[in-house]
Amino acid sequence: MMQDTAKHKGLRNQLVKTLVDKGIVDTKVLECIREIPRHLFMDSSFIDFAYQDKAFPIAADQTISQPYTVAFQTELLKIEPGDKVLEIGTGSGYQTAVLVSLKAVVYSIERQKELYEKTRKFLPKVGYVAKRLKFGDGYLGWESEAPFDKIIVTAGAPFVPKALMSQLKIGGRLVIPVGNDVQVMTLFIRTSEKDFQKYEYGNFRFVPLLKESQK
Repeated sequence: MMQDTAKHKGLRNQLVKTLVDKGIVDTKVLECIREIPRHLFMDSSFIDFAYQDKAFPIAADQTISQPYTVAFQTELLKIEPGDKVLEIGTGSGYQTAVLVSLKAVVYSIERQKELYEKTRKFLPKVGYVAKRLKFGDGYLGWESEAPFDKIIVTAGAPFVPKALMSQLKIGGRLVIPVGNDVQVMTLFIRTSEKDFQKYEYGNFRFVPLLKESQK
């Protein structure tokens, strides 16, 4: 199962070309996409589709995000080595692996127990070790570990959780898709205790960010 072949590597090179054509310019992000064996993060029935620029189903009715979306969100974060990053929605662990590859110190929260258990065991096997993974409600962030240099939300949020805003360092960046059916990719940069700059980057579609009460 844990094989990464020359064919897979060739398909990743093709994927990187596609992402460049779509406007991704951060060479470090592109290098991560080139290196990380995305097919290992997917159910075997989808392995043939692993290097198409599409989202695919994973466990618990969730999806592994489209590579373009992963690259786009990561590029907006502007990760520096050693950045303390909070990821809301561990999912398959693919985005986590990208952040770890960029030498971020990653704290990741997953709402779905089944996914949390699966990914927690899987990530170390493929060599991408997050600092800490937690099963819990992403809307609450991770108060005991705050503040964070960067925060990334990998599910569609109907609103921006206040907890996430408050847990961002001054100078930090929060990337979150905001909206119900269709989300607007939104970047917040915290400029002071009370002030945030807000930038919007077009429409995306994500699975919804679940609250504690939703199973």
